[in-house]
Amino acid sequence: MKIDKSDAKMSSIDFPLFTTIMLLTAIGVVMVYSASSYKAFFDKSTQDSMYFLKKQGLWALIGTFFMFCTIKVNYKKIRKYTKILMIICVVFLLIVFAFESTNGAQRWIRVGTVGFQPSELAKYIVVLYMARSIEVKGGRKIETLLYGVIPYLLVSGFYAGLVFAEKNLSIAAVIMIVTLIILYVSGAKIIHMLGVVGVVGLGGIAGIIFEPYRMARFTSFLNPWADPKGSGYQLIQSLLALGSGGIWGMGLGKSRQKCYYIPEPHTDFIFSIIGEELGLIGCTVVVVLFVVLVWRGIVIAIKAKDTYGTLVATGITSVIAVQAIINIAVVTGAMPVTGVPLPFISYGGSSLVINMIAMGILLNISRQSKYG
Repeated sequence: MKIDKSDAKMSSIDFPLFTTIMLLTAIGVVMVYSASSYKAFFDKSTQDSMYFLKKQGLWALIGTFFMFCTIKVNYKKIRKYTKILMIICVVFLLIVFAFESTNGAQRWIRVGTVGFQPSELAKYIVVLYMARSIEVKGGRKIETLLYGVIPYLLVSGFYAGLVFAEKNLSIAAVIMIVTLIILYVSGAKIIHMLGVVGVVGLGGIAGIIFEPYRMARFTSFLNPWADPKGSGYQLIQSLLALGSGGIWGMGLGKSRQKCYYIPEPHTDFIFSIIGEELGLIGCTVVVVLFVVLVWRGIVIAIKAKDTYGTLVATGITSVIAVQAIINIAVVTGAMPVTGVPLPFISYGGSSLVINMIAMGILLNISRQSKYG
């Protein structure tokens, strides 16, 4: 059997990053159980307080398995499958329209009780595409607007557009923000970036203005108490949960807001339950863990052996960082309410598994960063 020399040179993984990932995942499983137990017990469709715990725990195990698999696969081998993965992702993003909408949005491919959200995959496919293409083009060409910036905006905009058509503006925005970060790291000119930010910003504003429910969310963010039983309800309940927790929290499992006050407390607003039950201390621990993850991701990107590794590490780290920032900002009332899950912690199988696969790729890059 022939051994790949690059594989033989692999060192140990970045242990601080690995530990951080596992801690966030463990916190997520525990908090999903705590946040969902009341709803799951009294819901006629489940009637089992451990319903969401069992599912999230299973997805955590599956995600961990696949993370270990991707840790062992040389990240450079992914390059030759990029085009195939891009096509598969587009097919998945189109298939969702064949399924019934949920709360007015078509984001899921469902087979029985199992659901898959292709937009979670799209974020990372864009990262892999940009890393591969920019490495092939070379650093100097990225400085041009026509050849170095616009093509990536068109491709990323295409994927973001498909996600946006699913009524998922938040993930579409994440895709475009990560695109801008990768372009900046690759050496795109500031003047070009400012122009792009302006165009993307106008697109986001248009997406808000022409959808009444998004406009309602935006205005409620400015003053949620103007409509406390309508568009401002969710944010007000979130702030009540955070305020009730104080510094030390009310204790694990003792949240009141999860008792049908915060809708779906185990998903996008799980950080509120962390604040209520574990207090400022618990929230700080979670934030510090995300800071450590981003720090290690940046270190891995800097020390990567090649441009491809640097850009893949940058993109993966950016996806997690942008989502965490948006989610926490929404929950604390710093920006309009939007449906971005908190990575590794919010309930959701496809999100957790795909994030952990991406972390496996990042850890694989770290195994090779000491060489070359």
